[in-house]
Amino acid sequence: MSPSLGPGRPPGGSRPSGAGRPPDDGRSSADQLGLHFVGNATLLLRYRGLTLLTDPNFLHRGEHAHLGYGLFSRRLTEPALDVTDLPGLDAVLLSHLHGDHWDRRARRHLPRDLPVVTTPHACRRLQGLHGFRRAVGLRTWEEYTVRRGDDQVRVTAAPGRHAGHPLLRRLLPPVMGSLLEFGPVAGPPRLRLYISGDTLMFPDLAEIPRRFPGADLAVLHLGGTLLPGGLLVTMDGAQGAELARLEDPRHVLPVHYGDYTVMRSPLSDFLAEAERLGLGDRIVHCRHGQRAVVPADGSDPVVS
Repeated sequence: MSPSLGPGRPPGGSRPSGAGRPPDDGRSSADQLGLHFVGNATLLLRYRGLTLLTDPNFLHRGEHAHLGYGLFSRRLTEPALDVTDLPGLDAVLLSHLHGDHWDRRARRHLPRDLPVVTTPHACRRLQGLHGFRRAVGLRTWEEYTVRRGDDQVRVTAAPGRHAGHPLLRRLLPPVMGSLLEFGPVAGPPRLRLYISGDTLMFPDLAEIPRRFPGADLAVLHLGGTLLPGGLLVTMDGAQGAELARLEDPRHVLPVHYGDYTVMRSPLSDFLAEAERLGLGDRIVHCRHGQRAVVPADGSDPVVS
């Protein structure tokens, strides 16, 4: 595993090949990205020899996620996997440090030597308070590369903004989107994935398609999350469809909807807006618990 970071950024070190993996871990030699939608913003991603987990949230239905400042939200769905059923991981990608993206089950059960690629804010807390000594904090446009054998994924931190009002932005944890470029170590990327993180629409997002045009798949965090006072902190259906139009990916996977009581914009809002903008044929209809395969040759994903 090799880092590629800006000056002064902490290195990630390396894990021995095969460390922590069961004998049959579902890896594939095919040139494709396999994903399992565990729930909320949690995806299990597999590309050839690499396995990544995004925003680990394994609370059960009826349990409460801590959102800070005495705010909690009750989970309405069950995760498709328990944290103890995960395969061996090469890294975790964490968009920000909120209780519905990094919960007490993840903190308790994930290995402390696992690289967690996240914001500098979350990195400091994971290292200092929770003992995740190989957490890596990326500022916007910084990179980190995860390698296993001949395969790699380069993670680039993308802009994200969790709230519109400046005061609320100071109260909420910083958030990042991410660009994941999968491919061989000795060669160009074969497959590009954009994950929005819990962002709202704001001008900096327009820089993403200029730097990284032609994403194969955009994973959009939706839900229209409302805090007390009607403050919107994640994209609703209209904003999500507008971001899909702006980023212009080949395919779009909506996540982060209907899982918690603070989420007020249902998936149907996004689907209707995407259809209105002429993007309906790009939607990957992979619901909670389902799996999808995204081929690197540009053909349509297959959902099962």
